[in-house]
Amino acid sequence: MTCDRYAARERAMSLSTVIHTGLTRPSRPIHALVLMGGGARTAYQVGVLRAMAAMLQLQDERAATFPFQVLVGTSAGALNVAYLAGAATQGLQAFAQLGQFWNRLRSADVYELDVSRWVGFSRLVAALSLWRNVRSRRAVLNTMRLVDTLHHAISLQGIDDALQAKAIDAVAVTASSYSTGVHWTFCHTARAHRYEAWSRPGRRSEFQPLTIEHLMASSAIPFLFPSTPLWVDGRREFFGDGSMRQISPLSPAMHLGAHRIMVVGVAQPQRSSLVGGAVAGAPPEPTLGGIAGHAMASVFHDTLQADVEQAQRVTRTLQQLPREVAAVLPYRNVDVLSIQPTQSLDALAQAHALELPRPVRRALGGLGALKGGGGALASYLLFEPGFVQALVALGEHDAYARKEELLAFFG
Repeated sequence: MTCDRYAARERAMSLSTVIHTGLTRPSRPIHALVLMGGGARTAYQVGVLRAMAAMLQLQDERAATFPFQVLVGTSAGALNVAYLAGAATQGLQAFAQLGQFWNRLRSADVYELDVSRWVGFSRLVAALSLWRNVRSRRAVLNTMRLVDTLHHAISLQGIDDALQAKAIDAVAVTASSYSTGVHWTFCHTARAHRYEAWSRPGRRSEFQPLTIEHLMASSAIPFLFPSTPLWVDGRREFFGDGSMRQISPLSPAMHLGAHRIMVVGVAQPQRSSLVGGAVAGAPPEPTLGGIAGHAMASVFHDTLQADVEQAQRVTRTLQQLPREVAAVLPYRNVDVLSIQPTQSLDALAQAHALELPRPVRRALGGLGALKGGGGALASYLLFEPGFVQALVALGEHDAYARKEELLAFFG
């Protein structure tokens, strides 16, 4: 399939979703939150959401209810979504609690790397040590610590309580099947009969209670984190990071009834490894760190901006219809507010690379992956205070810069 045909199919799928899900009129306004993936970079989302909660609290001190009815997450964004869903009955306080969780989080709570102390001196030794890990657990990193962290941090009972109390209507996470190549959205609701499962080329949905296994599957960064088995269609399949093959990130929120969608991604204006360093106008030859960062960015590359623009374009077109025509159409507008970092997260990670756990720093240093753009690779693994706090601060800054838009979104 040519690139043009593939792009045309993506646009058609997005357009179909917008129109199909628009042919219902909700009994009340439904706001959705969509959080994209990106490993440690998703701490940026915490800053955006914490600032948003502060704005809403100041706007009306009495209105402290949870502002979203639908929550959709991918990869590490799925972990943030699940945490918020489990605390949704506590209203705006849920966002402050998410911030406290990230303040306590360390890389040691997410993964561990067992390598020889000599890996920092030889690329061959580093490669052999990492290959040994891959052979033993089919991934570079051991993520059993993340399983334990999620069991202690995320309240699955709290999600059920929030759904039963109607603090939220639905929570969904996405994962990509290594077994079939299908991109699955797992939806947890208290009233599944209200929704219709969807099946599109390359992406499907299934309604089932969320578990820690769903979260581990959604956040399983390829090569670094091991795959996780889940049951779909009565059979067991192995799943990896939901950012892979994610061609329509807004689709689940639309299918779950949202008419206003706030999406927070962790892409950036321009990768720092592509800026500067050129001699006489010619770009420098990429280092191993630059190539590794580019490969990781490709895994987490999504069609978010294209999907947002498509939804906004369709909505604007339908809003321009004559009033008499619009009055008889059972269409509801789907408004989208997208927030992404205004600064390079790669450069930010490069400044905090020394905070990486020593084994990781030695291994990446031994491979030469911390030079020449290595910040891109480090940014996905830097669950350390300096980097996390810098991301949260950037998220708060970007949110306050768009204060009027945010308040209008909820108004």
